[in-house]
Amino acid sequence: MGVIHRDLKPENFLLLNKDESSPLKATDFGLSVFFKEGEVFKDIVGSAYYIAPEVLKRRYGPEVDIWSIGVMLYILLSGVPPFWAESENGIFNAILRGHIDFSSDPWPSISNGAKDLVRKMLNSDPKQRLTAFEVLSHPWIKEDGEAPDTPLDNAVLARLKQFKAMNQFKKVALRVIAGCLSEEEIMGLKEMFKGMDTDNSGTITLEELKQGLSKQGTKLSEYEVQQLMEAADADGNGTIDYEEFITATMHMNRMDREEHLYTAFQYFDKDNSGYITIEELEQALREFGMEDGKDIKEIINEVDGDNDGRINYDEFAAMMKKGNPDAAANPKKRREGVFAS
Repeated sequence: MGVIHRDLKPENFLLLNKDESSPLKATDFGLSVFFKEGEVFKDIVGSAYYIAPEVLKRRYGPEVDIWSIGVMLYILLSGVPPFWAESENGIFNAILRGHIDFSSDPWPSISNGAKDLVRKMLNSDPKQRLTAFEVLSHPWIKEDGEAPDTPLDNAVLARLKQFKAMNQFKKVALRVIAGCLSEEEIMGLKEMFKGMDTDNSGTITLEELKQGLSKQGTKLSEYEVQQLMEAADADGNGTIDYEEFITATMHMNRMDREEHLYTAFQYFDKDNSGYITIEELEQALREFGMEDGKDIKEIINEVDGDNDGRINYDEFAAMMKKGNPDAAANPKKRREGVFAS
């Protein structure tokens, strides 16, 4: 007889004490069950992001715990969940489809051993999925993991640099999108922010940013760090708060999610006319303390593809996806598709 936890997720693992070498303990066994070999369970339980596909099909066994830990490993390595949607049903549909992204940053810089383990833990067929013993016997685990040649968080640095090059319009749109993201989606970035905020003030100073990047193995000049600081510090108060950090460093593929783009477009389109005017853009930038009349006219001219003096949704989406390699690879979807189903 064994035990299936059925609700494994990061918040259900706690350190025994504050020591650096503290053991990690699994907690919250409220949904756990004892099982006998061959016993099948049918009730749907667990937390959406971590539920195995066979749970949704109401026929499962102990393999579901390996799936949940595989999801956790994916998040720990990339900072985002493998299956995501705006709603719980959307997450379930994504899990059942089973497509897992191993091409977006930071996956190209993650070792083949780590990717192999994640793939085998997230096999949609529970009979083909690794057992707990096989996970512990996997080369990547036995060899304490293979360190990539470049720091894992170079992907975050790349996002900071991309953010620096964006116009104010796009930066405000990203802040709106950042506000739509779930805790699971930004888990990795949240931990990175806490790691850089060494005095727990809720903000990152220039010195903390410099030290944080240095700890990640990133070598930048004083000038380059200053430039990144100024880019992320949207309100110009000399520090980066949590919202500013998430906005500047979140995964670029969030800009390719149609539902996020449309939410951001609606934020600017105050009168729901289907267009963003100069006045509406000025109002939005004022709300974020980023008003600059000259820049606004230049932005409108740059984004306004049909030269009618205003920005429609397609022009807005094109601006948001510009410079995002993930977006270029995906077929363009109409915004009507956001509400289909």
